[in-house]
Amino acid sequence: MTTRPEAVDAVTGAFSYSGAAIARELQAAGRGVRTLTGHPDRAAPTAMEIDTRPLNFGDPAELTRSLRGVHTLYNTYWVRFARGHVDHQTAVANSRTLFEAAANAGVRRIVHVSITHPSADSPYPYFRGKAQVEQILADVGVAYAIARPAILFGGNDVLINNIAWLLRHLPVFAVGGRGDYRIRGIHVEDLARLCVQLGARDDTVVVDAVGPQSLTFRQLVNAVRSAVGSHAIVVPVPAILLTGLSHALSLALRDTLLTHEEYQAMVDGLADSDAPTTGTIVFTDWVTEQGPTLGRRYANELDRHFRRTGTLSHAASSS
Repeated sequence: MTTRPEAVDAVTGAFSYSGAAIARELQAAGRGVRTLTGHPDRAAPTAMEIDTRPLNFGDPAELTRSLRGVHTLYNTYWVRFARGHVDHQTAVANSRTLFEAAANAGVRRIVHVSITHPSADSPYPYFRGKAQVEQILADVGVAYAIARPAILFGGNDVLINNIAWLLRHLPVFAVGGRGDYRIRGIHVEDLARLCVQLGARDDTVVVDAVGPQSLTFRQLVNAVRSAVGSHAIVVPVPAILLTGLSHALSLALRDTLLTHEEYQAMVDGLADSDAPTTGTIVFTDWVTEQGPTLGRRYANELDRHFRRTGTLSHAASSS
């Protein structure tokens, strides 16, 4: 008979992307894992024994019960873009409900995954919402830490995989403007290790979760192109044309490839950071190693998060 670990932590979305990486890291450290998920019907991966509870924002009392006995809550919940009745302000309200439930349940610490450069004055709802959530967390009265990644790569990520897929299937790949806006991503396993390290501390800490390499977007695309052996021509196009092309491809793929807000945020430098590295995996090394298998199948964001339940429970910015 398997003995369950006495120390239990909770992870939102432990069957999803960054949440799954955090859950694996916790289990490797001997912690018990409970997940609150918007997809309770999904089976846990074979090697993961996880106590599964619904992430039901409409029932704060149930959330509180689900969080009782938890030492640390690792929160990856967010929405990438507005769809239907779910938008960034909905995600802010849901985050408040979750944090208050954690406080009422006696959770000792919250580790929250945010985004680089959140700002209450941002012109972008995504970044404004992230700043609001950070303030709610600071006010809720539970010890906390915040990790701020820009983009994630590795595992079953969407962004890099789909860039690779497009490079494999299209003769031309469009880059907005000169593509000289910089991206400083972090491998999802590096993010998971950082989060677990932050969970083991008892001080308040806010840190950019960034890898050792900052690339321009064009350099990133060229690295993926080389790794997958693509012969696609990479061409610069005006922003308005890029938005139109992205919309047309999104319709064809029944997905959302890139929003205008996401593109403009990259152009404004919000996916870069000059903070000390918190990861060890170099993007260009990783993509070269993964090239033969990267982008073999398209990763549909809407299928993952909307079409199973009709709502979006979690999206990796960035997370």
